[in-house]
Amino acid sequence: MRIVIGSDHAGWPLKQAIVDHIKSLGHEVNDVGSYDEQPVDFPDIARALTGQLTSGGAERGIMVCGTGVGACIAANKVKGIRAAVCHDIHSAHQCVEHDDVNVMCIGAQIVGPWLAVDLVGAYLKAEFSTDEDCRRRVEKLHAMDLA
Repeated sequence: MRIVIGSDHAGWPLKQAIVDHIKSLGHEVNDVGSYDEQPVDFPDIARALTGQLTSGGAERGIMVCGTGVGACIAANKVKGIRAAVCHDIHSAHQCVEHDDVNVMCIGAQIVGPWLAVDLVGAYLKAEFSTDEDCRRRVEKLHAMDLA
């Protein structure tokens, strides 16, 4: 799977552990920044990351910022993006299974590298449910993009 990852300066220290784990699982990773601890605005990173998803350059995205919240808000502003903050394993897989989430957001000030690796593993292994109720609800989310 092609994964796009991005972080702001608060998420940058955790991002490399996540990138290494994604590669160890055999996935391709495109890192859209940031690349050091210098301040950067998370909406700019979110725009670069979501652009990869909406253009078909990646299948899923991961954003890492201080809490995950700002990254999630920014990503969800883009048509076709469904982002969720995931700080527990259940949310990390169920957001894909039930809601077809394509961007997982993690707070580097909330979770450490061990948990982040587990969250990413659960997120990347998850598949969107074939359940009719889940599919119907996600179609309604798609329709909201047009509103």
